[in-house]
Amino acid sequence: MAASKPIEPQSCSGLSRWQLALMVGTPLLVGAGAVYLWRRSRGRDKQAKTNGERKTPEGSASPVHGQHGTSSVGLESMSPLDQAQSAKNKGNKYFKAGKYEQAIQCYTEAISLCPKEHKADLSTFYQNRAAAYEQQMKWTEVIQDCTWAVELNPRYVKALFRRAKALEKLDNKKECLEDVTAVCILEAFQNQQSMLLADKVLKQLGKEKAKDKYKNREPLMPSPQFIKSYFSSFTDDIISQPYQKGEKKDEDKDKEGEAAEVTESSGYLKAKQYMDEENYDKIISECTKEVESGGRYTAEALLLRATFYLLIGNASAAQPDLDRVINMDDAFVKLRANALIKRGSMYMQQQQPQLSTQDFNMAAVMDPRNADVFHHRGQLKILLDQVEEAVGDFDECIKLRPDSALAQAQKCFALYRQAYTGNISSQVQKAMDGFEDVIRRFPKCAEGYALYAQALTDQQQFGKADDMYDKCIELEPDNATTYVHKGLLQLQWKQDLEMGLELISKAIEIDNKCDFAYETMGTIEVQRGNLDKAIDMFNKAINLAKSEMEMAHLYSLCDAAYAQTEVAKKYGLKPPTL
Repeated sequence: MAASKPIEPQSCSGLSRWQLALMVGTPLLVGAGAVYLWRRSRGRDKQAKTNGERKTPEGSASPVHGQHGTSSVGLESMSPLDQAQSAKNKGNKYFKAGKYEQAIQCYTEAISLCPKEHKADLSTFYQNRAAAYEQQMKWTEVIQDCTWAVELNPRYVKALFRRAKALEKLDNKKECLEDVTAVCILEAFQNQQSMLLADKVLKQLGKEKAKDKYKNREPLMPSPQFIKSYFSSFTDDIISQPYQKGEKKDEDKDKEGEAAEVTESSGYLKAKQYMDEENYDKIISECTKEVESGGRYTAEALLLRATFYLLIGNASAAQPDLDRVINMDDAFVKLRANALIKRGSMYMQQQQPQLSTQDFNMAAVMDPRNADVFHHRGQLKILLDQVEEAVGDFDECIKLRPDSALAQAQKCFALYRQAYTGNISSQVQKAMDGFEDVIRRFPKCAEGYALYAQALTDQQQFGKADDMYDKCIELEPDNATTYVHKGLLQLQWKQDLEMGLELISKAIEIDNKCDFAYETMGTIEVQRGNLDKAIDMFNKAINLAKSEMEMAHLYSLCDAAYAQTEVAKKYGLKPPTL
């Protein structure tokens, strides 16, 4: 489960990244605790303004100023506006009594009596009538009345939000999103209801668009750096070992005694040669030749082909190959365990954690001395926020392979997350000391420096975090993700927008297939108010997405930015910019 982005638990926060993208003054997501910090600080705010359900009409139900009674003589002496207010107050009483039809009649009378120049009052009457229609679930009428109210008062939050809810009921997600985006901006992102509705609609839109797009997308090979990083996360993966001329049969490598050299032509061996040459586009076709010929490396070819199907984002093609390898009783056990790890990781990408856990557990039983099983299951447990179990898996991996620097670093990160989210300062320091020990013992492990930098950023030790990212770049100058993180750090630390963008642009220059760089650039451009450029960046990231779930998230970001452009055109509303 090698990742190109920070490890984030599935249940980490109630805030989505689209919300962070819209909010200025909030630290961008540069570490595992950034969202948590935002949530914790905001959680202490007054809740009265965030939790109230908007169900009641506006205005007092008591007599208005200037009303001296309810007799016809009294009404005749009142101004048209006072008469309208009186009708509205009567409607409010009916509304509170649950008599919505009578309330509607009163609000209609108020609308007809109100002088047209009193736009604020008239908009309130329309909004109140919409509230009554809402109780009757007459969504079309709700939308019509809220539209009148918004035309009279373009920044009328209650009317915009009520119309958004009605539009959602009629499955008009696009216009619903525009209205609720306007509400979020007007309320400075302080109302939980509007935030939740926006999040819900964005997720629905993202899933719908990604389902169609991902199914028809052109497979795209990731960058060589990404592929090498992926394979480096395995130590017991036979298929990723370098090809040697006169190579021995893989399943013979762990057997004592002499193994026969393979001299015949093999599509699988050619595929391994192409791997060494970084000629990745030819690997799937060579593996297919091996499989179709029924060669002696069929199991290996199936696993290698499945791996590259996963890398290009074609899980539906990968799964049958993985299933075949897993069910080959005569295949080398490490091949079958590796197939289970990869299928388990695939299930996690598809948001099927139960199936993912089953595969990892099966692999642990099948090959209990395979360090990769415990390493990758540990990463799964972090994603599921099962930190104690993750630490146990990393410990088992380290016991099997004491030189596994990656497992050592990720164990430290798991311990740090546990202490940080639990606000246990002594344990936080212990975890930080653990990182120091890891980089001392494994000075060439770039991942150790990267994870330590994330923790240091959480602790606002920005200068030292910057040094750690510099060390990562020194060890892996072609790792685009590190440049993105370093760029984000400049924004959070020094508010140095120019340097941050320069580093992220450098990431794209190094790897023009780095979806994380495009996503981050888009998020920053949203904050700068450059919405068209942000949408362009998000669309580039969408075309590079490695899973349907990731694509759905990116569509959510893109749709959030597009909704802002529409809100700006309609109402002149924009969030504050950097």
